[in-house]
Amino acid sequence: MTIELKIPNTGMGITEGEIQTWHKAEGDAIKQGDILVEIETAKAVEEVESPVTGILKKILVSEGEFAEVMAPIAVLEEVL
Repeated sequence: MTIELKIPNTGMGITEGEIQTWHKAEGDAIKQGDILVEIETAKAVEEVESPVTGILKKILVSEGEFAEVMAPIAVLEEVL
């Protein structure tokens, strides 16, 4: 199953985030709970974990780029 990884909505009036560091590359195997990416907002740097075990298929937003909250930033392929 294909899943979109999105910038989480943490509230606090945050509307966008900047991708700081991808900890995995396209094609890498991932496990549920792995830290995939660090996102900086106006108030904090947040680590985003993988919600599934599988493969990081595609990075949609590169390091240094901004995306709106709840916008897709990567595509994951869940492996059961």
